Amino acid sequence: MRLLITRLREIQMHTALLAAALLVGCLLAVQASVNLQLNSAVGTPYGASTLQLGVATGLLLVLAVAAGALGALGKLPDVEPWQLLGGLASPLYITSGILLFPRLGALAAVGLFVTGQMFASLALDLFGLLGIDRKGLSVGIVLGALAVLVGIVVIIKGQKAAAPAGAPKTSGAGRIGWLGLGILAGGVLPVQGAVNAQLRSGLKEPVTVAVISFAVATFAIAIVLLVLYLTRRTPAPKVAPLKKMPWWGWLGGACAAAYVTGTFLLMPVIGAAVTIALTVTGQQLTSALIDHRGLFRLPRRALTKPRVIGLALLLAGSLTIQLA
Repeated sequence: MRLLITRLREIQMHTALLAAALLVGCLLAVQASVNLQLNSAVGTPYGASTLQLGVATGLLLVLAVAAGALGALGKLPDVEPWQLLGGLASPLYITSGILLFPRLGALAAVGLFVTGQMFASLALDLFGLLGIDRKGLSVGIVLGALAVLVGIVVIIKGQKAAAPAGAPKTSGAGRIGWLGLGILAGGVLPVQGAVNAQLRSGLKEPVTVAVISFAVATFAIAIVLLVLYLTRRTPAPKVAPLKKMPWWGWLGGACAAAYVTGTFLLMPVIGAAVTIALTVTGQQLTSALIDHRGLFRLPRRALTKPRVIGLALLLAGSLTIQLA
Protein backbone atom coordinates (compact mmCIF):
# COMPACT_ATOMS: atom_id res chain seq x y z
CA MET A 1 0.00 0.00 0.00
CA ARG A 2 2.80 2.38 0.89
CA LEU A 3 4.53 1.62 -2.41
CA LEU A 4 1.31 2.41 -4.26
CA ILE A 5 0.89 5.74 -2.42
CA THR A 6 4.52 6.61 -3.10
CA ARG A 7 4.11 5.77 -6.79
CA LEU A 8 0.93 7.86 -7.04
CA ARG A 9 2.73 10.81 -5.46
CA GLU A 10 5.59 10.43 -7.94
CA ILE A 11 3.11 10.42 -10.82
CA GLN A 12 1.37 13.51 -9.42
CA MET A 13 4.70 15.32 -9.06
CA HIS A 14 5.80 14.40 -12.58
CA THR A 15 2.44 15.53 -13.98
CA ALA A 16 2.75 18.83 -12.10
CA LEU A 17 6.23 19.38 -13.56
CA LEU A 18 4.97 18.69 -17.09
CA ALA A 19 2.11 21.16 -16.54
CA ALA A 20 4.62 23.73 -15.26
CA ALA A 21 6.69 23.37 -18.46
CA LEU A 22 3.56 23.90 -20.55
CA LEU A 23 2.65 26.98 -18.47
CA VAL A 24 6.14 28.43 -18.88
CA GLY A 25 5.70 28.23 -22.66
CA CYS A 26 2.33 29.97 -22.37
CA LEU A 27 4.02 32.82 -20.49
CA LEU A 28 6.46 33.38 -23.36
CA ALA A 29 3.56 34.04 -25.76
CA VAL A 30 1.88 36.30 -23.19
CA GLN A 31 5.14 38.21 -22.76
CA ALA A 32 5.35 39.13 -26.43
CA SER A 33 1.69 40.20 -26.46
CA VAL A 34 1.67 42.44 -23.38
CA ASN A 35 4.91 44.12 -24.44
CA LEU A 36 2.94 45.86 -27.18
CA GLN A 37 1.18 47.90 -24.49
CA LEU A 38 4.55 48.87 -23.06
CA ASN A 39 5.67 49.88 -26.54
CA SER A 40 2.54 51.99 -27.06
CA ALA A 41 3.15 53.82 -23.79
CA VAL A 42 6.91 54.34 -24.15
CA GLY A 43 6.71 55.22 -27.84
CA THR A 44 9.70 53.20 -29.06
CA PRO A 45 10.20 49.40 -29.23
CA TYR A 46 13.79 49.77 -28.07
CA GLY A 47 12.72 51.73 -25.02
CA ALA A 48 10.02 49.17 -24.26
CA SER A 49 12.54 46.32 -24.55
CA THR A 50 14.96 48.13 -22.26
CA LEU A 51 12.28 48.70 -19.63
CA GLN A 52 10.93 45.15 -19.85
CA LEU A 53 14.39 43.58 -19.56
CA GLY A 54 15.21 45.92 -16.67
CA VAL A 55 12.10 44.75 -14.82
CA ALA A 56 13.04 41.10 -15.42
CA THR A 57 16.59 41.72 -14.19
CA GLY A 58 15.28 43.38 -11.03
CA LEU A 59 12.91 40.50 -10.28
CA LEU A 60 15.61 37.89 -10.81
CA LEU A 61 18.05 39.87 -8.68
CA VAL A 62 15.55 39.88 -5.80
CA LEU A 63 15.10 36.12 -6.26
CA ALA A 64 18.87 35.55 -6.29
CA VAL A 65 19.32 37.57 -3.09
CA ALA A 66 16.50 35.65 -1.38
CA ALA A 67 18.06 32.35 -2.45
CA GLY A 68 21.55 33.41 -1.38
CA ALA A 69 22.85 32.67 -4.87
CA LEU A 70 24.88 35.80 -5.59
CA GLY A 71 27.98 34.29 -4.02
CA ALA A 72 28.43 32.46 -7.32
CA LEU A 73 29.52 35.76 -8.87
CA GLY A 74 32.90 35.13 -7.27
CA LYS A 75 33.46 32.38 -9.82
CA LEU A 76 33.15 34.73 -12.81
CA PRO A 77 36.95 35.04 -13.33
CA ASP A 78 37.01 31.27 -13.97
CA VAL A 79 34.53 31.27 -16.89
CA GLU A 80 35.20 32.05 -20.54
CA PRO A 81 34.16 35.61 -21.58
CA TRP A 82 31.88 34.33 -24.38
CA GLN A 83 29.84 32.42 -21.82
CA LEU A 84 28.59 35.77 -20.49
CA LEU A 85 27.04 36.75 -23.83
CA GLY A 86 23.94 34.53 -23.83
CA GLY A 87 21.79 37.48 -22.84
CA LEU A 88 22.38 39.18 -26.20
CA ALA A 89 19.63 37.00 -27.66
CA SER A 90 16.90 38.45 -25.43
CA PRO A 91 16.82 42.01 -26.88
CA LEU A 92 16.51 40.62 -30.40
CA TYR A 93 13.70 38.24 -29.43
CA ILE A 94 11.73 40.79 -27.40
CA THR A 95 12.07 43.66 -29.88
CA SER A 96 11.14 41.33 -32.75
CA GLY A 97 7.96 40.33 -30.92
CA ILE A 98 6.98 43.98 -30.49
CA LEU A 99 7.55 44.62 -34.20
CA LEU A 100 6.04 41.41 -35.59
CA PHE A 101 2.88 40.81 -33.53
CA PRO A 102 0.90 43.78 -34.97
CA ARG A 103 2.06 42.97 -38.51
CA LEU A 104 1.72 39.20 -38.60
CA GLY A 105 -0.46 38.33 -35.62
CA ALA A 106 0.44 36.25 -32.58
CA LEU A 107 0.09 32.83 -34.24
CA ALA A 108 2.21 33.64 -37.32
CA ALA A 109 4.89 35.47 -35.30
CA VAL A 110 5.18 32.67 -32.73
CA GLY A 111 5.14 30.14 -35.57
CA LEU A 112 8.20 31.84 -37.04
CA PHE A 113 9.87 31.93 -33.62
CA VAL A 114 9.20 28.23 -33.14
CA THR A 115 10.52 27.42 -36.63
CA GLY A 116 13.74 29.26 -35.83
CA GLN A 117 13.97 27.52 -32.45
CA MET A 118 13.52 24.07 -33.95
CA PHE A 119 16.08 24.43 -36.72
CA ALA A 120 18.65 26.16 -34.51
CA SER A 121 18.33 23.42 -31.89
CA LEU A 122 18.68 20.84 -34.68
CA ALA A 123 21.92 22.49 -35.83
CA LEU A 124 23.27 22.49 -32.27
CA ASP A 125 22.42 18.80 -31.89
CA LEU A 126 23.59 17.57 -35.29
CA PHE A 127 26.93 19.41 -35.23
CA GLY A 128 27.55 19.23 -31.47
CA LEU A 129 27.98 22.99 -31.11
CA LEU A 130 28.52 25.01 -27.90
CA GLY A 131 29.02 21.99 -25.70
CA ILE A 132 25.86 20.17 -26.84
CA ASP A 133 26.24 16.39 -27.22
CA ARG A 134 26.22 15.48 -30.90
CA LYS A 135 23.23 13.49 -32.12
CA GLY A 136 22.61 11.62 -35.36
CA LEU A 137 19.95 12.42 -37.94
CA SER A 138 16.90 10.16 -37.64
CA VAL A 139 13.77 9.62 -39.72
CA GLY A 140 11.68 11.17 -36.94
CA ILE A 141 13.78 14.35 -36.96
CA VAL A 142 13.50 14.68 -40.75
CA LEU A 143 9.74 14.17 -40.69
CA GLY A 144 9.38 16.61 -37.80
CA ALA A 145 11.44 19.27 -39.59
CA LEU A 146 9.33 18.88 -42.74
CA ALA A 147 6.13 19.18 -40.69
CA VAL A 148 7.41 22.40 -39.08
CA LEU A 149 8.28 23.86 -42.49
CA VAL A 150 4.94 22.95 -44.03
CA GLY A 151 3.10 24.19 -40.93
CA ILE A 152 4.64 27.68 -40.95
CA VAL A 153 4.12 27.99 -44.73
CA VAL A 154 0.43 27.10 -44.35
CA ILE A 155 0.01 29.59 -41.48
CA ILE A 156 1.69 32.43 -43.38
CA LYS A 157 -0.30 31.73 -46.54
CA GLY A 158 -3.54 31.61 -44.57
CA GLN A 159 -2.70 34.82 -42.74
CA LYS A 160 -4.18 37.23 -45.31
CA ALA A 161 -7.64 35.73 -45.00
CA ALA A 162 -7.51 36.15 -41.22
CA ALA A 163 -6.00 39.65 -41.17
CA PRO A 164 -8.30 42.25 -39.58
CA ALA A 165 -9.06 45.60 -41.17
CA GLY A 166 -6.50 48.23 -40.27
CA ALA A 167 -3.67 45.77 -39.60
CA PRO A 168 -0.24 46.98 -40.86
CA LYS A 169 0.37 45.80 -44.42
CA THR A 170 3.48 43.86 -45.38
CA SER A 171 4.37 42.97 -48.94
CA GLY A 172 7.28 42.15 -51.24
CA ALA A 173 10.82 42.45 -49.90
CA GLY A 174 9.56 44.02 -46.68
CA ARG A 175 7.41 40.98 -45.96
CA ILE A 176 10.34 38.63 -46.58
CA GLY A 177 12.42 40.72 -44.21
CA TRP A 178 9.82 40.45 -41.42
CA LEU A 179 9.56 36.69 -41.93
CA GLY A 180 13.33 36.36 -41.79
CA LEU A 181 13.46 38.44 -38.61
CA GLY A 182 10.96 36.11 -36.95
CA ILE A 183 12.98 33.00 -37.79
CA LEU A 184 16.23 34.66 -36.69
CA ALA A 185 14.71 35.85 -33.41
CA GLY A 186 13.51 32.33 -32.63
CA GLY A 187 16.80 30.81 -33.71
CA VAL A 188 18.86 32.73 -31.16
CA LEU A 189 16.92 31.26 -28.21
CA PRO A 190 18.46 27.75 -28.34
CA VAL A 191 21.87 29.36 -28.81
CA GLN A 192 21.21 31.47 -25.73
CA GLY A 193 20.21 28.35 -23.81
CA ALA A 194 23.38 26.52 -24.85
CA VAL A 195 25.62 29.45 -23.88
CA ASN A 196 23.84 29.87 -20.54
CA ALA A 197 24.20 26.14 -19.90
CA GLN A 198 27.96 26.52 -20.28
CA LEU A 199 27.90 29.43 -17.84
CA ARG A 200 25.83 27.39 -15.41
CA SER A 201 28.39 24.59 -15.45
CA GLY A 202 30.94 27.11 -14.18
CA LEU A 203 28.82 29.03 -11.67
CA LYS A 204 26.61 26.13 -10.46
CA GLU A 205 23.76 28.57 -9.69
CA PRO A 206 20.96 28.77 -12.31
CA VAL A 207 19.36 31.90 -10.79
CA THR A 208 22.69 33.74 -10.88
CA VAL A 209 23.11 32.74 -14.52
CA ALA A 210 19.65 34.17 -15.24
CA VAL A 211 20.57 37.46 -13.50
CA ILE A 212 23.75 37.76 -15.57
CA SER A 213 21.90 36.90 -18.78
CA PHE A 214 19.25 39.57 -18.25
CA ALA A 215 21.74 42.16 -17.00
CA VAL A 216 23.76 41.72 -20.22
CA ALA A 217 20.53 41.91 -22.24
CA THR A 218 19.41 45.12 -20.52
CA PHE A 219 22.80 46.77 -20.99
CA ALA A 220 22.94 45.76 -24.68
CA ILE A 221 19.49 47.09 -25.60
CA ALA A 222 20.09 50.27 -23.58
CA ILE A 223 23.21 50.93 -25.69
CA VAL A 224 21.21 50.31 -28.88
CA LEU A 225 18.49 52.70 -27.67
CA LEU A 226 21.07 55.39 -26.87
CA VAL A 227 22.79 55.09 -30.26
CA LEU A 228 19.50 55.16 -32.17
CA TYR A 229 18.30 58.15 -30.17
CA LEU A 230 21.53 60.10 -30.74
CA THR A 231 21.33 59.37 -34.47
CA ARG A 232 17.63 60.39 -34.47
CA ARG A 233 16.40 57.00 -35.62
CA THR A 234 14.10 56.53 -32.64
CA PRO A 235 12.34 59.01 -30.32
CA ALA A 236 13.16 59.44 -26.66
CA PRO A 237 11.17 57.03 -24.46
CA LYS A 238 8.12 58.57 -22.79
CA VAL A 239 7.43 58.17 -19.10
CA ALA A 240 4.11 59.94 -18.45
CA PRO A 241 1.92 57.54 -20.54
CA LEU A 242 3.06 54.64 -18.37
CA LYS A 243 0.65 55.81 -15.67
CA LYS A 244 -2.31 55.14 -18.02
CA MET A 245 -1.04 51.76 -19.23
CA PRO A 246 -3.13 48.76 -18.09
CA TRP A 247 -1.59 46.89 -15.17
CA TRP A 248 -1.00 43.80 -17.28
CA GLY A 249 1.32 45.82 -19.52
CA TRP A 250 3.98 45.29 -16.85
CA LEU A 251 3.72 41.49 -16.96
CA GLY A 252 6.31 41.08 -19.73
CA GLY A 253 9.26 41.30 -17.33
CA ALA A 254 7.69 38.84 -14.90
CA CYS A 255 6.87 36.40 -17.73
CA ALA A 256 10.44 36.59 -19.04
CA ALA A 257 11.92 36.00 -15.58
CA ALA A 258 9.53 33.07 -14.98
CA TYR A 259 10.38 31.51 -18.36
CA VAL A 260 14.14 31.66 -17.83
CA THR A 261 13.98 30.45 -14.22
CA GLY A 262 11.42 27.76 -15.03
CA THR A 263 13.37 26.25 -17.93
CA PHE A 264 16.60 26.24 -15.90
CA LEU A 265 14.90 24.38 -13.05
CA LEU A 266 12.83 21.98 -15.17
CA MET A 267 15.46 20.76 -17.63
CA PRO A 268 17.55 18.80 -15.09
CA VAL A 269 14.38 17.16 -13.70
CA ILE A 270 12.26 16.21 -16.73
CA GLY A 271 14.91 16.53 -19.43
CA ALA A 272 15.77 19.19 -21.99
CA ALA A 273 13.85 17.59 -24.86
CA VAL A 274 10.59 17.27 -22.92
CA THR A 275 10.96 20.79 -21.50
CA ILE A 276 11.48 22.36 -24.92
CA ALA A 277 8.68 20.33 -26.49
CA LEU A 278 6.19 21.40 -23.83
CA THR A 279 7.25 25.07 -23.73
CA VAL A 280 7.00 25.29 -27.52
CA THR A 281 3.55 23.67 -27.35
CA GLY A 282 2.47 26.22 -24.76
CA GLN A 283 3.75 29.06 -26.95
CA GLN A 284 1.79 27.92 -29.98
CA LEU A 285 -1.50 27.14 -28.24
CA THR A 286 -1.48 30.41 -26.31
CA SER A 287 -0.63 32.48 -29.39
CA ALA A 288 -3.53 30.84 -31.26
CA LEU A 289 -5.90 31.75 -28.40
CA ILE A 290 -4.59 35.34 -28.28
CA ASP A 291 -5.11 35.71 -32.03
CA HIS A 292 -8.56 34.11 -32.07
CA ARG A 293 -9.94 36.10 -29.12
CA GLY A 294 -8.02 39.34 -29.71
CA LEU A 295 -6.61 39.28 -26.18
CA PHE A 296 -4.38 42.02 -24.76
CA ARG A 297 -5.92 44.54 -27.19
CA LEU A 298 -4.44 42.78 -30.21
CA PRO A 299 -6.45 42.65 -33.46
CA ARG A 300 -8.63 39.57 -33.67
CA ARG A 301 -7.53 37.09 -36.35
CA ALA A 302 -9.87 34.20 -37.03
CA LEU A 303 -8.60 30.64 -36.69
CA THR A 304 -9.37 29.64 -40.25
CA LYS A 305 -9.02 26.05 -41.43
CA PRO A 306 -5.58 26.60 -43.04
CA ARG A 307 -4.28 28.23 -39.84
CA VAL A 308 -5.58 25.34 -37.71
CA ILE A 309 -3.91 22.84 -40.05
CA GLY A 310 -0.67 24.82 -39.94
CA LEU A 311 -0.82 24.97 -36.13
CA ALA A 312 -1.37 21.20 -35.93
CA LEU A 313 1.63 20.59 -38.23
CA LEU A 314 3.80 22.93 -36.16
CA LEU A 315 2.81 21.16 -32.96
CA ALA A 316 3.35 17.69 -34.43
CA GLY A 317 6.68 18.65 -35.98
CA SER A 318 7.97 20.35 -32.81
CA LEU A 319 7.08 17.38 -30.62
CA THR A 320 8.52 14.87 -33.11
CA ILE A 321 11.85 16.71 -33.35
CA GLN A 322 12.31 17.08 -29.60
CA LEU A 323 11.16 13.59 -28.64
CA ALA A 324 12.70 11.68 -31.57
